[in-house]
Amino acid sequence: MPQLSDTMTEGTVVAWRKKEGDKVKQGEIVAEIETDKAVMEMEAFEGGTLAAVLVPEGQKVPVGAAIAVLATGKENAGEVKKQYQSGAKAPAQAKAHGSAVGFPPASKSSSSAAGGGASGSVATAGAGVATLEAASNSEIHEPAYVGHGATRSPAQAVPPIPSHGDGNGNGNRVFVTPLARRIAAEKGIDLHQLRGSGPNGRIVQADVLAFQPRAAPTPAAERGAAPAPARVPGATEVIPMNKMRAAIAAALQKSKQQIPHFYETIDVDVEELSALRVRVNGQLETQKVKLSLADFIAKAVCVALQRNPAVNATFDGTSITRHSDVHLGIAVAVADGLIVPVLKHADKMGLKELRERTGPLIDRARAGKQKQDEVSGGTFTISSLGSFGIREFAAIINPPQVAILAVGAAEKRAVVRNDQIVARTMMSLTLSADHRVVDGATAAEFLRTLKTLLEEPGMMLV
Repeated sequence: MPQLSDTMTEGTVVAWRKKEGDKVKQGEIVAEIETDKAVMEMEAFEGGTLAAVLVPEGQKVPVGAAIAVLATGKENAGEVKKQYQSGAKAPAQAKAHGSAVGFPPASKSSSSAAGGGASGSVATAGAGVATLEAASNSEIHEPAYVGHGATRSPAQAVPPIPSHGDGNGNGNRVFVTPLARRIAAEKGIDLHQLRGSGPNGRIVQADVLAFQPRAAPTPAAERGAAPAPARVPGATEVIPMNKMRAAIAAALQKSKQQIPHFYETIDVDVEELSALRVRVNGQLETQKVKLSLADFIAKAVCVALQRNPAVNATFDGTSITRHSDVHLGIAVAVADGLIVPVLKHADKMGLKELRERTGPLIDRARAGKQKQDEVSGGTFTISSLGSFGIREFAAIINPPQVAILAVGAAEKRAVVRNDQIVARTMMSLTLSADHRVVDGATAAEFLRTLKTLLEEPGMMLV
């Protein structure tokens, strides 16, 4: 069981995409694993034959426990399976010619730079056979999910959905992931009304969230009156703290308690930027690309970070690592809270590529189909509540990063220009910074650079 997130200590095998005896190519998806954050796809990083499945679907195991054996080289998969069924162990000094089923282990340097990830090692288990054992868990960092209202229950607390007979004694089995099953139970959705979009028709989280039940019309509804649900005075609802919410609570509390946050806010005139966006979108219309203000902000942030490297950094408590590349975290609202997919090497992208790469990344995050390397390794994060009409707010730092930018709404405000009060499109940006690493003047210089880039977009090209 690989460590697919920095807060993961155990995982549930949701589904096996391959069965024993199947050939496996490098990079193929072999299983779906549910962590405390999402259901994630697990890849094979070396080819071979799936000799033995050691953990059945639905079973939860700790990080580091063997879940499958991949026979590589000239090994006979049947003999390897017998070896593991008999419990035999190969000599520790045997050299592994193949590799384990799972994500490749992150190097020490990339792990520290990224602030956590799939940190693991391959331990030999026989000539040509290997199992994946994760290293010790990293420090708990702010999880990809952040937000309120999550009501998911632990996997072990979910009762199985009974099969419904067809009248001839044959059960119609429902193929569904545990996460989708829990959400359906919470929403009161009959799984038999859904059509699965996952492997072999399996119902996944996105299918449940997208389901719109067809309510039978009532006389009141036919008259255009939708009766409000009955409200019971004095009623309360107790929501258990599930694993995901517990991880969020622990991480955010740790961040606020252990990191000396300070905040700086700057107002930016984006009137010219808004006009530029309209002109550029007119040129890109034939390419079916439509830029948003968020794309310009992301580009400006990347340039500002390049010019102010002290902000594009991570801190492990003893040393500061400044990164030449910008791996940009983008906060995305999902049904269970908030997830922060990471756009790797965002500083190398132009506006068009930022839009083309960001859209699918966000879609995968909302559908719960993001990969492990898409939710880890960020060096700086942007969080925006502008679409909710929020003027300004302060975000909590996502360690080991040392800063996070909160973006408010772009709105018309009365401002003074040439001693005249005029209406301009303004936006408030708030930087939360770790005072152990970033000083007030350093944060202010970053914001001043960012303001200049957004008010004079041509400076992004200099």
